[in-house]
Amino acid sequence: MLTGLSIRDVVLIESLDLEFGPGLGVLTGETGAGKSILLDALGLALGARADSALVRQGQVQAVVTVSFELPAAHPARALLAENGLDGEPGEPLVVRRIVKADGGSRALVNDQSASVGLLRDLGALLVEIHGQHDDRGLLNPRGHRALLDAFGRIDTAAAEGAYRAWGEAEAALAAARDQLDTAARDREWLDHAVAELAALAPEPGEEAALAALRANMQKGARLAEDLGAVAQLLDGSEGGLALLRQAARRLERIAPEHGRLDEALAALDRALIEAGDAEDRLAAAAEALAFDPQRLEEAEARLFDIRALARKHRVEPDALPALAEDLAARLAAIDAGEEGLARLEARVAATRSAYEGEAAALTAARAAAAARLDAAVAAELAPLKLDAARFRTIVDPLPEPQWGARGRDRVEFEVSTNPGAPFAPLVRIASGGELSRFILALKVALAERGPARTMIFDEIDRGVGGAVASAIGERLHRLADGAQLLVVTHSPQVAARGRTHLLIEKSHAGLVTRTSVHRLDEALRREEIARMLSGAQVTDEARAQALRLLEAA
Repeated sequence: MLTGLSIRDVVLIESLDLEFGPGLGVLTGETGAGKSILLDALGLALGARADSALVRQGQVQAVVTVSFELPAAHPARALLAENGLDGEPGEPLVVRRIVKADGGSRALVNDQSASVGLLRDLGALLVEIHGQHDDRGLLNPRGHRALLDAFGRIDTAAAEGAYRAWGEAEAALAAARDQLDTAARDREWLDHAVAELAALAPEPGEEAALAALRANMQKGARLAEDLGAVAQLLDGSEGGLALLRQAARRLERIAPEHGRLDEALAALDRALIEAGDAEDRLAAAAEALAFDPQRLEEAEARLFDIRALARKHRVEPDALPALAEDLAARLAAIDAGEEGLARLEARVAATRSAYEGEAAALTAARAAAAARLDAAVAAELAPLKLDAARFRTIVDPLPEPQWGARGRDRVEFEVSTNPGAPFAPLVRIASGGELSRFILALKVALAERGPARTMIFDEIDRGVGGAVASAIGERLHRLADGAQLLVVTHSPQVAARGRTHLLIEKSHAGLVTRTSVHRLDEALRREEIARMLSGAQVTDEARAQALRLLEAA
């Protein structure tokens, strides 16, 4: 609910502070008094284009501040939270717009800088302004489907879920097709790579084992040659062991002849034993280092093949087994791809069918709601002097590319203002008064169906009077029940229905012209309605008629 409007230096308004309450508030005044300035100021605060011409002559800037009380569940709260501008719970929402004489402007929400775009989005949720040239709200066909759904209390959740499931199935099918197409283009290469890896059949850690085996066999080849030379020195006919044995035999023959040779013979025997042990150890070592040259050749060939294949696929040798499994899986996926696509295609068909069923149910519900809305609006037209007019709600199918989560229907409100005239969109109504009354009829029919519970009607009663003006006033009063309406009016029948009454006046002081606004008490209110009835000269008869209007209201 709009609770306050503060204006500083806007056109003819030097300083103005207004408070608003619930129900129907009326704004009256003579033509040219400045009623439009109030609406321009409010529109400025809610995101309208900033114009330096709004700044009062001689001032550097104009400032408009509006405040709102919002329930916790109001959609504007969610929008503020998304933008990090939500205030403390229970605190009012305060929007301020500053326009400088040099053309610059600033926007603030709860004393924090905000974009003009955010102000416009907030304004759409907070206030509906219906005037002679309004091209938003009820006149915008893009919002008609949501209005019809709200009127018919149509729940779109099931259709939204079905549409989401259909979209997910379509995305999965497209991804599978792309993957299959990519894999199919690599089929020849995959066949060769899988066969090549299968033929080599590398094992984890095999490259390191082969490298170690090859190094050991190459080392053994070098050592075996040296060991052979050592063995030859020890065991040959002229080798050291043979010479030791000859020396021992000679010493054995002569040792008995000389007692001091026993120790030498014992030492020589020990040397023979050690030399024999060394010969055995050399033989064992030579046997251990023995290798098959063919085995070395085979090990080297396999090692080179593994390393070459790893370089070809740009992986480490130990990654070849995993690569073989991956490529084989890709090849198998191609073979099984058609079967998988068939399953996904069946899922797409099933989810599409489910969505179409939910969308058809929405279409049927909208058609029924449209008939009820048409009847409700038709009942409001005759009292508003629109008895020759007709209203209808069009529910037409959208082309498939425009289907969405909330169904596949295009909804638009159309009117025919004269017998035999073709139906046309609401915005095509030429007469501003007719347009405003059509909007009022729609608003009454759609009561309590929109998020914005503050509505402003600008001269909705233009060009009508008598019973029609009374009917307009009665409907505005009914529409204001549980909401907040502000109405700029020239009709005493409408003004009498107001819960609050603001008088807009223009005054002159020398060359300075100012606009002021006064809240009227009961006595002043009766005088203003009498002026509206009789004109410049207020008569006692007009005052009596004004009193009767107020008492009837």
